[in-house]
Amino acid sequence: MSAPARTPLHALHRALGARFTPFAGYEMPLQYAQGLKAEHLWTREHAGLFDVSHMGQLRVGGTSLEAALETALPLDFADWPAGQQRYSLLLNDAGGIEDDLMVTRLEGEVAIVVNAACRENDLAQLRARCAGLDFAWRDAALIALQGPAAERVLASLAPAAAALTFMQAGWMEMAGARCLVTRSGYTGEDGYEISVPAAAAEGLARALLEDAAVKPVGLAARDTLRLEA
Repeated sequence: MSAPARTPLHALHRALGARFTPFAGYEMPLQYAQGLKAEHLWTREHAGLFDVSHMGQLRVGGTSLEAALETALPLDFADWPAGQQRYSLLLNDAGGIEDDLMVTRLEGEVAIVVNAACRENDLAQLRARCAGLDFAWRDAALIALQGPAAERVLASLAPAAAALTFMQAGWMEMAGARCLVTRSGYTGEDGYEISVPAAAAEGLARALLEDAAVKPVGLAARDTLRLEA
């Protein structure tokens, strides 16, 4: 059995005292010294930083991009502006659900985030259903900043983040890197997900953690926050 993969933030998690657990083929932070309850409440009251880099991030391009994707996703690209994200499903030939995913329309491409355990199956399904399109995994980490202080904290690094409304997306420069930012999340709080090049991920995470309102949060509190929401 192969060793679990590690995200670009693994060394930072270890330095922050994380307890790790295997999850979807990755060694992921379960919780930190403050514990699950404290992390949960901190996110509700301030801002939690989550590493969700185990999720699959696809860049999709090619001719007839939207029409091809509509054969696999129950989405209508008509009147869907660039810079907007939508929740969708990946369907098989029988109309059954293979996975749920987040789809962001950008200028000249589409970004898709798929669930970690379904990465390779989703890619195979999309390639089979959408022949002619180019699919590639982004070499990027995915950081979620969630909680009532998230807007203030992120806007201190990228002022344009404050102008995004729920499920909007935009490219922004942060910590010396070009990042794709969406105003979305899963905790029931306001927040963002930031796709950052892998080489710049730790620098961005450290920059966010410099704000006293931000603390790292593990998978355990992620699950309790989702359940409560």
